[in-house]
Amino acid sequence: MIRYILKQNQNNTSSAYQKYYAYPVVEQTMNLNDLARHMSEHDSGFSEAMIVGVLKAMVRCIKEMILEGKNVKIDDLAIFSCGIRNAEGAASEDDFTVAKNIKGVKLRARATGSLSNTNLNLAATIKKASALLGNGSNISTGE
Repeated sequence: MIRYILKQNQNNTSSAYQKYYAYPVVEQTMNLNDLARHMSEHDSGFSEAMIVGVLKAMVRCIKEMILEGKNVKIDDLAIFSCGIRNAEGAASEDDFTVAKNIKGVKLRARATGSLSNTNLNLAATIKKASALLGNGSNISTGE
């Protein structure tokens, strides 16, 4: 279930000023060990330690492949790729330099398969967090 809280837009230069918008509540951030523990509890046939090792190797290899300019698709999860953070544009190809025109690189992840936006919308159950947790709860949106 996805829980949300409402926040009012406080940007007085925005056309959305003082309108309310839903933000997802982040209940926990799981690391690889947490994920491995969870997976081992689902009768995977593998121990938590084995799963941690495979996940760590997967992360290392995905990073390596992305830095080689390859996309990595994990079915029903995402396609991971490298993006470029451009600085200012160059007036011509001859004026372009990496130092002046590129800020850096970034990781991109696009949902695919059963994790696509369409499928998530069909599967998601959304509830207002304060209705479940009370108005005085310490709620995080991960921002």
